[in-house]
Amino acid sequence: MTLEQLRIFVAVAEREHVTRAASELNLTQSATSAAIAALENRHAVKLFDRVGRRIALTDTGRLFLTEARAILARAAAGEQVLSDLAGLKRGRLSFAASQTVGNYWLPRKLAMFRARHPGIETPLVIGNTETVAASVHDGLADIGFVEGEIDDPLLAQEVVAVDEMAIVVAPDHPWARRDRVDASAFVGSSWVLREPGSGTRQVLETVLAGAGYSVADLDVALELPANEAVRAAVEAGSAAGLMSRLVVASALQSGALAEVAVEIPSRRFFMLRHKERYIGRPAQAFRALLGDDDGAPLRSR
Repeated sequence: MTLEQLRIFVAVAEREHVTRAASELNLTQSATSAAIAALENRHAVKLFDRVGRRIALTDTGRLFLTEARAILARAAAGEQVLSDLAGLKRGRLSFAASQTVGNYWLPRKLAMFRARHPGIETPLVIGNTETVAASVHDGLADIGFVEGEIDDPLLAQEVVAVDEMAIVVAPDHPWARRDRVDASAFVGSSWVLREPGSGTRQVLETVLAGAGYSVADLDVALELPANEAVRAAVEAGSAAGLMSRLVVASALQSGALAEVAVEIPSRRFFMLRHKERYIGRPAQAFRALLGDDDGAPLRSR
């Protein structure tokens, strides 16, 4: 049984006339009759009674007409769904993002995307760099955004933004009054750090390594799993913290925090996708939006 046979059957049943149905379907009368005969013979049923030059539905035909119409309606609905998906009228694009990206950089992009494509769902899960990479690797998220580089050959990485970093302290911390602080002095202060696996912590580890130290050499007062918690702890105590300027901008402006005069390298925000998974139309549209919004093409690595 094919959809074409069902369409022919419904057309004939509604008109109770093979020739008229064939004409409206742009088919020959013989092809139309053959389709009806194929249905009847395949299932050993009689769908029409031939009454003179006309035909009429049998009881079996009347029952089957209801089902045939329902099947054709479902097929039409399915075609419409595919059309809508292709036209970005509906669909789903799932995201995972590490904290700085997910809380401070990505929301504006998502709002822009939803304004262009309101029928596309965009669920977002926020974690650290390692958990985001794992989500994309395992297919739990279509697209990931992270602050740290990922060593996974199955994940394509594209640079989408540059993030400036800063070491901050409370205004009464000794470093707040210095014109210059060298990385070698980091071991002389207590610290509030993000948890292992976060992109923010990776930056500090890189800076320390350049000065011949590691996190193990620091006086770590707290390890916290959220940027906001780190910021609040630094504001309230005598410890230093390394964070994105996106996170501490308002606190620096209000005077709740002071930036330490030390050179910290910037980092890049990466978009992750699985190399072996199909890139759907929503993902293509979102990637194009990023390029348009930032005014520069994305860079792969």
